[in-house]
Amino acid sequence: MPQHDTATPLPGRLAETLEHAEALDPGVERLAAVSRPLLAHRGVAELLQGRPLGHAAHPLLTDLPLGLWLSSVTLDLTGGRDTRAAADRLLGLGVLSVLPVTLTGLADWALGDQRVRRVGVVHAGLNSVATTGFATSWLLRRRGHRTAGVVTSLLAAGALGAAGFLGGHLAFRRQSPRPDAADPGATHS
Repeated sequence: MPQHDTATPLPGRLAETLEHAEALDPGVERLAAVSRPLLAHRGVAELLQGRPLGHAAHPLLTDLPLGLWLSSVTLDLTGGRDTRAAADRLLGLGVLSVLPVTLTGLADWALGDQRVRRVGVVHAGLNSVATTGFATSWLLRRRGHRTAGVVTSLLAAGALGAAGFLGGHLAFRRQSPRPDAADPGATHS
């Protein structure tokens, strides 16, 4: 168990515990196996890692599904019947916008050290739970189960918040991806 700075808030200590959780290593290896072929082509790797922008693309792209999903939840909670179609549309658009976010996140993750990769696996898992929840919510609504769909969106938003916290930990506490990462096409093993 790692030693923690007692001034670090509990959520930060939990994230630091994940950094040292060797039980996550099999998941890290599976995700590394997925990332290798994706990043094997230097041009693809550079694009996904945001080289043309001069910084990582992933944090920028996360705003789209987050904004769409949280706007949908806001309409669910504050709107009336007349906002239902808009809430559903925002929900579906959020699900459709996930692919580039996932690919750029995977590209950034591949540059990280083992601690970053461990936290990143949990971050990706929580985002997968959130995406699945929002997609399920959309399907429930389409099938006439609006209340179940709204509840599912609220649960998905909780997973999204936890994933976002870990993403913040990676970006601000671990400064991942490092701007000085060596070879944009290389992945650490």
